[in-house]
Amino acid sequence: MATALPRKVLLGVTGGIAAYKAPALVRALVKAGAEVQVVMTPAAHDFVTPLALATVSRRPVLTDLFARDGSGRWNDHVHLARWADVMLVAPASANTLGKMARGLCDNLLLACYLSAECPVFVAPAMDLEMWRDAGVQANLAALKERGVRTIGPERGELASGLVGEGRMTEPEALVEALQQALIGPSKLAGRTMLLTAGGTQEAIDPVRYIGNRSTGKMGFALAEEAALRGARVELVTGPVALLTDRAGIHRTDVVSAAEMAAACKALFPTCDLAIASAAVADWRPANPAAAKLKKGTALEALTLEPTEDILAWMGAHKQGGQLLVGFALETDNELEHARGKLMRKNLDLVVLNSLRDDGAGFGHDTNRVTLIGRDTDPEALPLLSKAQVAQRILDRVEALMPHA
Repeated sequence: MATALPRKVLLGVTGGIAAYKAPALVRALVKAGAEVQVVMTPAAHDFVTPLALATVSRRPVLTDLFARDGSGRWNDHVHLARWADVMLVAPASANTLGKMARGLCDNLLLACYLSAECPVFVAPAMDLEMWRDAGVQANLAALKERGVRTIGPERGELASGLVGEGRMTEPEALVEALQQALIGPSKLAGRTMLLTAGGTQEAIDPVRYIGNRSTGKMGFALAEEAALRGARVELVTGPVALLTDRAGIHRTDVVSAAEMAAACKALFPTCDLAIASAAVADWRPANPAAAKLKKGTALEALTLEPTEDILAWMGAHKQGGQLLVGFALETDNELEHARGKLMRKNLDLVVLNSLRDDGAGFGHDTNRVTLIGRDTDPEALPLLSKAQVAQRILDRVEALMPHA
């Protein structure tokens, strides 16, 4: 399996019977981790509704250069083209392919294509005789000379009842072809990754606990990105309000640091690598009450004892070939403390967070981290979404891994 798609896909849908597959294609792209903006030609409306595509893409579908409500608003094709990491026209009709080859621009989709600086792919779909036509093949050859890449078509039953070339490649195969063409196979494909996420809760009594502000967002972003790259992810998470149905992720829910330690000790020996992003409590109440402590019951002191250092245990038991990545959330002397953690716990990489950075740390959808390795200078990343941070972390992890 290949790695995840670029996150922003501009999908052009043209007028052809294969447009009925467009909602399934959007769903497959979204499942692969992409943001999808659909642009339809006017003729495509005869085969699939904008409402269906807007529902599965969760974005308004665009067709016209100018709004028809008299507002004067226009859909900025230059902005759309710059937004996209990749443009895919599927289905690509003979008409649209001809216009693309000749540089014509009579609709929003074509305006986006002419403005695109990202990779452009087309998935032709038409009947057998149309596909064989010399003009269609000349148009495709001209597009290929300009760097446009073709996926399909496939041989199969066509709308005319004929059997032959011209059938649009199926949505799942289209997504896989994009993955292979754009990114190639990942070193994580087929590897088993242990990933911890969220915080832990250490009981004071059956109702109250000591915890922290971790939401698990960074860990879940890493889990989903790793699964998209083909890894088998063992996700051990503390109590969080997050869900994931990504294929390739096996989730183990725990509450306390002791439960997380037990799960990690069971899983780590069979894993190729581990990323410990969980915010594990360092202390726990030494004598939690068996029943709820009443308000009138005064506690003179809450005696604490240290929890087991899960990351240090994994570092001490790391075998040859295993990679171990830890997180360090610091408030002062950040680099010094993170480097100390790297060496002290036998890590291969530390991801440093500072609570002094705006938009970073617990609860945010963004993060600003510094990647600290053993033999390289620290790499400070800008403020990014946690999904983008996950990509950059795993890119660095792959660079540390031997070839598959």
